[in-house]
Amino acid sequence: MLTLPGTVRIWMAAEAVDLRRGFDGLAALVREVIGQEPLSGHLFCFRNKRGDRLKILFFAAGGFCLYYKRLERGTFFWPRAPGPSRHWELDSGELTLLLEGIDLRGARRRPRWEPAVRQLAR
Repeated sequence: MLTLPGTVRIWMAAEAVDLRRGFDGLAALVREVIGQEPLSGHLFCFRNKRGDRLKILFFAAGGFCLYYKRLERGTFFWPRAPGPSRHWELDSGELTLLLEGIDLRGARRRPRWEPAVRQLAR
C-alpha cells in the first residue's frame, strides 16, 4: 500500500508522453501540461503510448526522484480525463490500484463520513 501525507496531491497527464525524457523534460511537462510547480512535492504521473510503462516524478529531500515501472505483460489502466482537460487528480488509493493493474472503471467507492465544512465567523 502506498502511504502519502494528506497534503500530497497526485496529478496524472491525460496524454501519452515520450518516456525517454528525464528529470528536466518531465519537469517541463509538469509546468506545460499539468500547470503545476514540479518542486511542490506533489506526484506527477506519465505513461507511454503503448501503456506498459509509467513514470512518476516528485521532488523530495532536495532533489528530484523518479519512479519508473515497466510491465512485462499487459498495460496500465489509464482513465480518460474529464472533459477537455489534459490532466486530472487522484488519491493515493487510486494510484495504488492503478499500479497493481486494477481497472478503476469497475471499482466503487463506498460512502464515508466526512466532517461538515464550517463557516468562519465574521
